[in-house]
Amino acid sequence: MEKSVSTISIIKNYLDKGKTIIALIGLIIVFTILSPNFLNGSNLIIMSKHVAQTAILSVGMTFVVLTGGIDLSVGAICGLSGMIAGGLIYEGLVLNLFGITIYFSVPVIILISLAFGMLVGWLNGILVTRFNVAAFIATLGTMFICRGAAMLRSNGKTFPNLVGKPEFGNTGFPFLGTGTIIGIPVSIWIMIILVAVTVYISTKTPFGRYVYAVGGNENAARLSGIKVNKVKIIVYVISGACAAMVGLIISSELVASHPATGESFEMNAIAASVLGGTSLAGGKGSILGAIIGAFVIGVLNDGMVMVGVSSFWQTVIKGVVIILAVIFEQMQSRKID
Repeated sequence: MEKSVSTISIIKNYLDKGKTIIALIGLIIVFTILSPNFLNGSNLIIMSKHVAQTAILSVGMTFVVLTGGIDLSVGAICGLSGMIAGGLIYEGLVLNLFGITIYFSVPVIILISLAFGMLVGWLNGILVTRFNVAAFIATLGTMFICRGAAMLRSNGKTFPNLVGKPEFGNTGFPFLGTGTIIGIPVSIWIMIILVAVTVYISTKTPFGRYVYAVGGNENAARLSGIKVNKVKIIVYVISGACAAMVGLIISSELVASHPATGESFEMNAIAASVLGGTSLAGGKGSILGAIIGAFVIGVLNDGMVMVGVSSFWQTVIKGVVIILAVIFEQMQSRKID
């Protein structure tokens, strides 16, 4: 009798952990039936690139949520980083005081844009830790700041045709979003490398244990000697860097930068994290879970487009999915308690 009860509990445990995978498989089956072309090669590549963007965002978001925080600024950081890169390629760095214009190589431009994303993340962390501003309010404020800064960068206009010029040494930017390595898009390689590194960090390093400890019980973590404020600042910096990378990928893919890029992306990142089993209270979740959640969001988005679901209904359905995911997570938490 005890063995059968134990077996049932083990099966339930695996089902709980694999619920997102089950949902993903179910969505794939449904959309394959409704749209025979859903799993063809070209659509899989397009869908994978969309998933990669959400997955990269969800990695940074998961680190933040694991500490009990939230980051609403990631979408705006996407737009700002794209505008920074686009401006540096399209018109260079104009130094009116000296009457010169400096053009940077694409790798340097990417590093500059990532640095801006990390700077915003650092600012979020400082507001949360040093000034005790609630994460929701702090990142809401920086979201507006970044979105406004992206608009000011070009007076609301787009930086087009970001191919660069050989004489300025700034060509090659489109490769980030449209290039392939052994047939696989660069953005997917970025996702794979980022996931591998962050999974290792979150599961095999002291910092990863600190992140879970801070989210699980901040006071206990502080009493045990963990530098809680430092951990929180670092996770926001990671989130800012991930958001900036997505902004770069999108601008590269479109070969243009627009200040409105990334609108509502923060919702996709939060949804992927929650769908992957990350608790909004902190201390519970995983990077791999968030990646599976990102695949659910990606399949749901592309599948609804392919079967002709209205964009208005798409928004409604995504909202329902997020609410159901949170309700299910809360129910599981109560069972554990």
